[in-house]
Amino acid sequence: MKTVATNISEEMSEAIQRQDASALVNSYQDQGEFLSLDSFLSQGVIDDLMEEVEGVRPLLNRNYIPKHKKGGSVSYFIVKESSPALTALYKNRGFIEWLSQLAGERLLLCPEDDPHACALYFYTEVGDHIGYHYDTSYYKGARYTVLIGLLDNSSSRLECRLHTKDPSKETKELSLDTKPGSFIFFNGDKLHHAVTPLGENEERIVLTLQYVTNPEMGRFNRWFSNMKDAVGYFGLSALFRRT
Repeated sequence: MKTVATNISEEMSEAIQRQDASALVNSYQDQGEFLSLDSFLSQGVIDDLMEEVEGVRPLLNRNYIPKHKKGGSVSYFIVKESSPALTALYKNRGFIEWLSQLAGERLLLCPEDDPHACALYFYTEVGDHIGYHYDTSYYKGARYTVLIGLLDNSSSRLECRLHTKDPSKETKELSLDTKPGSFIFFNGDKLHHAVTPLGENEERIVLTLQYVTNPEMGRFNRWFSNMKDAVGYFGLSALFRRT
């Protein structure tokens, strides 16, 4: 009997095969290392993933940084212990090879002590949001982000500013929803992005996957990354687990 992780792996392969790889590479490069697909994974896959998401929901860490961020997060440490399908999706070899093709770089998994590697972001209370930021890489190589929409009963939008670091191009702004099955991929150091505040009786859950070109990190960057994660995302318990 097939496991949920096996079914998701097969569905992922089919999802990749449905794509026009050459066209997506061109679109990704034209948009300054950014790509979005409205429908990538099927609702059946999302339903399977959401079963695991609901299992870890009680373990989320709520955080609040005035004028910048408010929401909940579940770290990779919890995901890899409790959510085999989510972990299998993150580590799917075919998926990583496809992402590498899009990026034009050989992408690697983050180290096992990185709480962002495969994490969940919960927007569940009025006003949950995050201000404009880059997914800055503290690694010695580049850091790439995948966002997969899991649940979106909200008016929140992912606001994106393309080409902000390319003086030869005019900045382009996008306002996207993250409906179940949607896929967004970008170079973390190049996309300026934010999530608008959640309204009343709304909810939004997103899976984030992180990949790098070099998993090494300097000592100071490691310390700074640890502090940022503890304060802004996963709490002190994640810092101790990482240590």
